[in-house]
Amino acid sequence: MDSELSALEAKVEQAVQQLKQLREEGRELRQQLAARTDENVRLGEKLAAAKARIEALLKQIPENET
Repeated sequence: MDSELSALEAKVEQAVQQLKQLREEGRELRQQLAARTDENVRLGEKLAAAKARIEALLKQIPENET
């Protein structure tokens, strides 16, 4: 009986440790996702600004009249 309780206690402790590890991994993944989302927004803004500059430059190029 004592050995069964000890084995059960070890399994519970192992499950608790795995839960802690998974919670930590989840927290880290949420932080990484937030950082990548912010970076994606920033890059999207840079891309839109570059597109606007290119479009403005293209409007300045005279068209060929042949």
